[in-house]
Amino acid sequence: MSDQSDTTTQPDPDTVPGIPDAESLEPTKRTIAILGANGDLAKRLLIPGLGEVVDAARDISLQIIGAARTPQPNEEWRATVRASLEDAGIGDRTVEALVSTTEFIPTDASDPDELRALLDACTGSPILYIALPPSAGRKVAEALAQIDLPDDLLIAIEKPFGDDLADAQALNAALAEVVPEERLWRIDHFLGNATVLGMLGLRFGNRLLEAGWNADQIEKVEILYDEELGLEGRAAFYDQTGALRDMLQSHLLMVLALTAMERPDAVTPTDVHDRIAEVLGAVRLWKDDPSTARRARYTEGRVGDRLFPSYVDEPDVDASRETETLAQLLLQVDTPRWQGVPFVLRSGKGIGEPRREVAVHFRSSAAPTGLDAPDGHADTVLRMSLKGGAVHLDLIVTGADDVDGLRRVELEADPGAATLSAYAQVLAGLLQENTLLSVRGDIAEQCWRIVTPVVTAWAAGETPLEEYEAGSAGPSDW
Repeated sequence: MSDQSDTTTQPDPDTVPGIPDAESLEPTKRTIAILGANGDLAKRLLIPGLGEVVDAARDISLQIIGAARTPQPNEEWRATVRASLEDAGIGDRTVEALVSTTEFIPTDASDPDELRALLDACTGSPILYIALPPSAGRKVAEALAQIDLPDDLLIAIEKPFGDDLADAQALNAALAEVVPEERLWRIDHFLGNATVLGMLGLRFGNRLLEAGWNADQIEKVEILYDEELGLEGRAAFYDQTGALRDMLQSHLLMVLALTAMERPDAVTPTDVHDRIAEVLGAVRLWKDDPSTARRARYTEGRVGDRLFPSYVDEPDVDASRETETLAQLLLQVDTPRWQGVPFVLRSGKGIGEPRREVAVHFRSSAAPTGLDAPDGHADTVLRMSLKGGAVHLDLIVTGADDVDGLRRVELEADPGAATLSAYAQVLAGLLQENTLLSVRGDIAEQCWRIVTPVVTAWAAGETPLEEYEAGSAGPSDW
């Protein structure tokens, strides 16, 4: 465990980008060309996120160009952009500014000449946003390598970063031939989540917590993100992805990294990414045993007032794929700080009363004779919501009416609603050229390394695919 002191040399504040802030974006003119603009992600998340940033920044001039293989009339594209922005509640001024300058350019993302034409159409400093399946990302990079590129080109690419470790390594190698790492954003919107950002402040802004943030004081850490939602029309994507790849391999491993990493010297991309890579390099399956990972899928059941069919009966689902809708990993972090502490990562769909939180379970204190501990143990739990960022601390105190007994009380701190959505927060970093909320290439590869033994075991049928009723908390013995 590193020894941190108050004598740490403080960096020049002017050299520390810190957490991206849309309001501090300098006046600039940019064009973002979206490959895969006719997809659900662009309409539902990317375009509204850009609208949020422009709304907050005001002085930035942003042009959006839609690009996809299938042609689309400009009028139709502008109507799509308008509807996407208005449905997200973006201000009228921003809507009109973005709609009036947007256009659609039919583009084969694997054709160098068509990519050159797309970049030539950018009126501001160009950002090429690759919102395409993983298999297409490498083709785009290989095509870009064949043309002269603008010196100020930035590239953003959506997760998943490859389909497995080898594919991620090949994708990273192809992208490295096109732009340096500091001009590349691997987009994981979960990094813009208020809770994920809040973990930095919670960890390193409170000496009381940092002093006990280790294996001597902590018994177990849970990182959970269950959802009441089902497939919501995304079966074509989800049935080829599953809970492990969709949530644990990326989002939740990044939350683990921020929870378990050592203190960075400064909140700069280099320092934070170095600490993330360092701790992920020490993460492996519990006792290197793939059987400690579990998987399940939901059967017919009711979630709230909705009746869910069995997963295998959902449209566009191929039951023979044995895609899991609930996945759980048991991990260990082989650093002095965390030796012997289990980290549980779990995410599932169709879950009743879902938990979305980081739960840090402190070791139980031995109550002295004469004081009765609640439930037979006196442990403290710190919970940080992954939906909203509220922090709950369960404490053990003496009961006012029963001085011989202990009871639990809960302290709550609510930071309030975030100004930007998670997606917009990450996009603000892209427009600010601050890679703090980007996933560095070596980190993306570490995430794949960690889950590879599980992916292999599941593909070989070595782990049973369990079942749970939609609306339940999952299999009864999890």
